[in-house]
Amino acid sequence: MQPRAKQAPYQTPIHRRSFIKGILEAGACSIVASNPLLAQSRKGKATAGDKVRLACCGIGNRGKDVVLALHATGLCKIVALCDVDMGAPHTLEVLKKFPDAPQFQDFRKMLDKLGKDIDAVSIGVPDFAHFPIAMLAMSMGKHVYVEKPMAHTFQEVELMMQAERKYQVAAQMGNQGHSEGNYFQFKAWTEAGIIKNVTRITAFMNSGRRWHGMKVSGLLPAQPVPASLDWETWLGTAQFHAYNKGYTNGDWRSWFDFGNGALGDWGAHIFDTAHEFLKLGLPEEINSLKADGPNEFIFPQASTLCFKFPKRGPMPPVELTWYDGVKNLPPLPDQFGDAVVDPNIPPPTAGKIETKAMAQGKVIYGEGLTFKGGTHGATLQVIPEAKAKEMASKLPPVPPSPSNHFANFLLACQGQETCRSSFAVAGPLSQVMVLGVIAQRVNAQLKFDRATSQITNHPIANALLVGPPPRKEWEQFYKL
Repeated sequence: MQPRAKQAPYQTPIHRRSFIKGILEAGACSIVASNPLLAQSRKGKATAGDKVRLACCGIGNRGKDVVLALHATGLCKIVALCDVDMGAPHTLEVLKKFPDAPQFQDFRKMLDKLGKDIDAVSIGVPDFAHFPIAMLAMSMGKHVYVEKPMAHTFQEVELMMQAERKYQVAAQMGNQGHSEGNYFQFKAWTEAGIIKNVTRITAFMNSGRRWHGMKVSGLLPAQPVPASLDWETWLGTAQFHAYNKGYTNGDWRSWFDFGNGALGDWGAHIFDTAHEFLKLGLPEEINSLKADGPNEFIFPQASTLCFKFPKRGPMPPVELTWYDGVKNLPPLPDQFGDAVVDPNIPPPTAGKIETKAMAQGKVIYGEGLTFKGGTHGATLQVIPEAKAKEMASKLPPVPPSPSNHFANFLLACQGQETCRSSFAVAGPLSQVMVLGVIAQRVNAQLKFDRATSQITNHPIANALLVGPPPRKEWEQFYKL
């Protein structure tokens, strides 16, 4: 890979009328130049007591779970369904549950036709496809619920954070543990000084992943595109790839071009609360300590990454070390005991997430105390057990959650709550994970300038902050 020519990573926004013109010239959808849709303000926003009018992008696999969970709160009405493979087997459950909702294969056409009837949009599609849907929806004043990680590149995350501020919408990233016991306990324990002066964090995800055992020397060969699939819209902002079923239905996670690997998939469930309440922000150094089977196309079979975060006010520097790969097990403290398991972890689209052994979790080393934890909503435990018994009477009460993650988002749409994993909170966390993916790709030590958001010692890695340019008809999404 050759470094790209230097360019400004964040482009100047353009007028929405120009955006419409750009879409027209690309022939991407049926928006007409006189349509005021994209210039509309936040008209028709849900208020307290009204059900949020929700349009759903991605209704199969994980997207299905998101749609059903949002609907189960009783706070929204499903007013539109969108999926690039509408009618495929994995979409049927949602289609049968909401038979009267208008159906679309292209989110642009959906927002063009029904924009005035939509308050919010859920986005449960592959990592690389989050960005254009979220940016168009936010530019129209729509609230957005976006699965983790927020986006595929550092630049895309930055632009989404800017859009959240600019358009003043409720924007929630889908790391649902951020509304459960894990969140409220970590907050209470840091405020009470139980968790303090943390210097080290070990985070690990040692379950098998889709790409484990894959041997890849290039992109997959072309196959006929299924008649039900809109492949062009599936590709979105990505560079053109010939269709192959090995890119779809969750298998996109294996590929650098489409996914963010084990780190992007699980980091937001493992060290999200540590990142927020320890105010880690962005690292100043990311070291690739191990990369088994480095490959230009798919993620390593195993990797170890060390993120170095500088001192923040009175808080000391922190080293966060990440381990993935079935046999790439982390060093654990003596008397660690059994794993901490959240029984509510959603099942994977394919394969199996191991929860019986030390498959995923974290260790946090603070002043005077060490904590072990799991993922999602699982709460921390003091270790060893004798120390936990000694501390039991000194621990502050942990308040119950007033709303799960999906209800929290919809209540935020109504102005009753604030998103706990807003883009302002989830954006830097997602950027940490993107920086880790870049380190995996180049298998090197990276120096990151937090003031300029540039990688200063590796031109190829620095170019990956922005990534390959989008195809021409998708360029306008980066200028909203």
